[in-house]
Amino acid sequence: MAKIGKRTRAAREAFEGKENLTVEEAVALIKANASAKFDETVEISMNLGVDPRHADQMVRGVVGLPNGTGKTVRVAVFARGAKADEAQAAGADIVGAEDLMETIQGGKIEFDRCIATPDMMPVVGRLGKILGPRNLMPNPKVGTVTMDVKQAVEDAKGGQVQFKAEKAGVVHAGVGKASFDAEKLAQNIRAFVDAVSKAKPAGAKGTYMHKVSLSSTMGPGVSVDVSSATGN
Repeated sequence: MAKIGKRTRAAREAFEGKENLTVEEAVALIKANASAKFDETVEISMNLGVDPRHADQMVRGVVGLPNGTGKTVRVAVFARGAKADEAQAAGADIVGAEDLMETIQGGKIEFDRCIATPDMMPVVGRLGKILGPRNLMPNPKVGTVTMDVKQAVEDAKGGQVQFKAEKAGVVHAGVGKASFDAEKLAQNIRAFVDAVSKAKPAGAKGTYMHKVSLSSTMGPGVSVDVSSATGN
């Protein structure tokens, strides 16, 4: 059996018996116990009453966190001509067309967000089996298939977060860094929860939000009172 380190043991003890906290209590607990040698990401996990295998129960969307994510987002853009120039001027890290497709097919994926102009989708479509499972496939529903590549790149770089329900109806995302001010983290968390709430699909029946949990990259998770997270 692997030995549990002192920091891990101390964190588990600090979290023991604590559940259904307010957002502020959970943030304070996580910040106090985020003791890794790097700036840990604060992560949210939401268990929803949906079955995303059914089209009318899919939860998907995008939200601009008011205080950003604290993460440097690498952006790739599929575009040609003037739109490629526009993407580069906006700060895109990688811009290309068929050449970018071949790079990705070769297994080189050095980006966190993928944007495409509509005319490039026949090319991008060939990458569905590669980008789809990584949640990197451009999609008009979240603004990553667009002619306004400048705005899309700026949004991605400025703290916009995409979310999508997984098979078990779980949505998760990074909502800031442990070094963030507690109030700013709380604002980000509530903005994310609000966006997921507004993305409630027509086919969802009964209780929509079953559980909300927060954790840091290396720390234990703690459940948050749903009413505190939603502001209701």
